Amino acid sequence: MKKRIRAVLLIAIFCLSFGMVVCAAEAKTSRLVDYADLLTESEENRLLSILDEISERQQLDIVIVTTNTLDGKSPTVYADDFYDENGYGFGVEKDGVLLLISMEDRDWWISTAGYGIIAFTDAGITYLSEQFLSALSDGDYEKAFTQFARLCDEFIAQARTGEAYDIGELPKAPFSIGYNLIRSLIIGLIIAVIVAMTMRAGMKSVRFQSAASTYIKSGSMNVTEARDLFLYSHVDRKVRQKESSSKGGSQTHTSSSGRTHGGGGGKF
Repeated sequence: MKKRIRAVLLIAIFCLSFGMVVCAAEAKTSRLVDYADLLTESEENRLLSILDEISERQQLDIVIVTTNTLDGKSPTVYADDFYDENGYGFGVEKDGVLLLISMEDRDWWISTAGYGIIAFTDAGITYLSEQFLSALSDGDYEKAFTQFARLCDEFIAQARTGEAYDIGELPKAPFSIGYNLIRSLIIGLIIAVIVAMTMRAGMKSVRFQSAASTYIKSGSMNVTEARDLFLYSHVDRKVRQKESSSKGGSQTHTSSSGRTHGGGGGKF
């Protein structure tokens, strides 16, 4: 009888343990949560694959969340709470970054945690947002989110070198087609001006002489007296610009759960 009871208890413990593991696995939140239904199923699969690959390789969670309502919260609070309550982040410091898109008032917010605060400075977040906001405003959500993920990968890799992107040290934005066209026109104009000036100079039979003595016939003028007369002086005064006191880095705050977060955001 005792053996039978012991066997039943062991089976019960095993089932309970297995159930807890299954529940824990099911409770793990995806790195892509599209409550606002901005993406098709195929777009979600492609984007989630990118987010998972970069997150696992960099050991820093990259998360994207869309919603139709913030439930009365500010974008900052909603993003921080969502990150904390859904168990995101690697390591003790919960390293990661979360992009929140709210369609309610067209807000976006980037919340950083752990090493994410170091990798994504305030200046870096501003630069990063400028790269994907155009596609986001145009409704090309897959493009915007993919750009965000790829740039996160670049920012994390840069921070690992010991020099995170920050004020004065941001990545160079690629030149647009319009810029290259304008630059080509300016270069062509400069070349045309140089050629025209060269041709014009070749047509002159008399050259300008810098010294007045060149125009005086030798022996035709005798100078009996010479003196210098001081007329006036002019002094330019300019205000010396003070050096900027900005040190860059990331401003942080404490979420409702007591964790430290950085971040930044705006409208789109």
